[in-house]
Amino acid sequence: MKICISKKLRDASCSLKLAGLKDHANYELEKAGLFKKDSDYGGLIGKSVQELCNVFAGQGHSGYSAEVVLDLFETLAKFHTLTPITSSKDEWSDVSKMNGQPLWQNKRDPSFFSKDGGKTWYVV
Repeated sequence: MKICISKKLRDASCSLKLAGLKDHANYELEKAGLFKKDSDYGGLIGKSVQELCNVFAGQGHSGYSAEVVLDLFETLAKFHTLTPITSSKDEWSDVSKMNGQPLWQNKRDPSFFSKDGGKTWYVV
């Protein structure tokens, strides 16, 4: 019973934190000057982060699901894969013409390259 109560309290606490995320993000972005026209990208960085925080805060996550979503989002936003790269031909694009020699680039993670059509690969 104590475990259920503490989990409910933890989830409620996380819900309160996420509800306050919009205000927290707006304050911090403003304080950092990221909405200003003379900041990087004319204030668009602050606006973009604000939009992401608004969507995330509105999704109603518990403490656990918030961590899972953040981890998955970060992985995907960096164009990393959720499962291992394979030698399947449909995962590789022939970029030999651009390179002037045999070279394939992975479609799932563009940092992976192969000189043998995806049988073996390396990361740049």
